[in-house]
Amino acid sequence: MVILGIETSCDETAAAVVKGTQNASRVALLSNFMSSSLPLHAKTGGIIPEVAARAQIEYILPVIKKALKDANFNEKEIDAIAVTNGPGLIGSLLVGVETAKTLSYIWKKPIVPVNHLIGHIYANFVRANSKFEIRNSKFPALALVVSGGHTDLVLMKKHGDIVWLGGTRDDAAGEAFDKIGRLFNLPYPAGPTIEKLAKQGNPKAFRFPRPMIDSDDYDFSFSGLKTAALRLTKTIEQCNNVTIADISASVQQAIIDVLVKKTLNAAQKYNAKSILLGGGVAANEALRNQFELTAKRYTINAEIFVPQKFLCTDNGAMIATAAFFNYNPVNWQNITANPELYFD
Repeated sequence: MVILGIETSCDETAAAVVKGTQNASRVALLSNFMSSSLPLHAKTGGIIPEVAARAQIEYILPVIKKALKDANFNEKEIDAIAVTNGPGLIGSLLVGVETAKTLSYIWKKPIVPVNHLIGHIYANFVRANSKFEIRNSKFPALALVVSGGHTDLVLMKKHGDIVWLGGTRDDAAGEAFDKIGRLFNLPYPAGPTIEKLAKQGNPKAFRFPRPMIDSDDYDFSFSGLKTAALRLTKTIEQCNNVTIADISASVQQAIIDVLVKKTLNAAQKYNAKSILLGGGVAANEALRNQFELTAKRYTINAEIFVPQKFLCTDNGAMIATAAFFNYNPVNWQNITANPELYFD
C-alpha cells in the first residue's frame, strides 16, 4: 500500500510518501518534503497562527507535488491519502484537511484522518530508522511524546489500542525550553540552541527544581522550572557566555531527569517491552543518552527506540505511517479539523 501523508498542524507544511506491505513491521520512506515558515516566526519569538496559515496556503500544493515527484509516483498510483486533523492551530489544520479532502474527491482515493500526537509515535515505524526493527512482539510499548506543545505518556498495547497515562498540567517540555530561552534572547525555537550551549556548560552549576519527579502519577509540570530560571536571572548581575551555558546545561538536566524517571517508572509498572520516543524534544542527544544509561540502572529489558532527528519534528512521513498501521478510511465529507483533538 502506498500512502501520501500531509501534515500542517503548526508552522510546517509537509508531505511524504510511504510504502508498506501486509504484515510489515515498518514502512519504506519513498519521499519526505517539508517547507517551513519558521524564519518568519523567529523574528517575533513565537508562531503567529495567521502568518503560518497564509504561508501554508502558498506551500501546500507545491510540497505535495514535490513529495510525489521525489517518490516517482503520481496521483493514480497512490492508494490512500492521510492527513493530520488535529491537534494544532485551527487555520493551519484547515489548510491541510481541506486540501486532502479536495484531492480525495478529485482523485477518488480513500482518506484517513490522523491524530498528530499519535503520528509522532509512528515516526519510530519508518524504515529510514535503519538501526531498529519493531515487531508486534515488542508490545506493550510505553511511548513518550515530548514537543513544544505536548508532553504525554501513553501505553501502546498494540496498533490501534493506546491508553493515555498522563501529561503536562501546564507548560510542555519544549515550551519550557522556549520560554527560558527568551530570558537570554536565544533564537526561536530555543531548544536546539540550549542543547548546543549545554554541551559547554556544567549541569550541576545550578540546582533547578524537578517538578513532580516523585509524584505517584505520570503527569508533568514545567512552569515552575521556568519561574525558577527567571528568578535566578534577576539575582545575577551580568550573564556572560559561561553563565548562560551553565544555566542551559542545568535547565536541560532538570527537564531530562523528570522525563526519564517518569517514563521508566511507567515502563516498569506496565512491563513494557519497548520504549518509544517522539516529538521535537526527542531529537535532544542528551535525552537519548540518559534514557539508555538510566534504563540499565533500572534493569529494564525494554528496548528504547528513537526516530532519526529529521523524523522527530513535524513531518508527513509519520502521518502516512500512522495511517498505514491504523488504516481506518472515512468519507471525505466527514473529516473536520479539530484543534483540541487528544488521545481520548
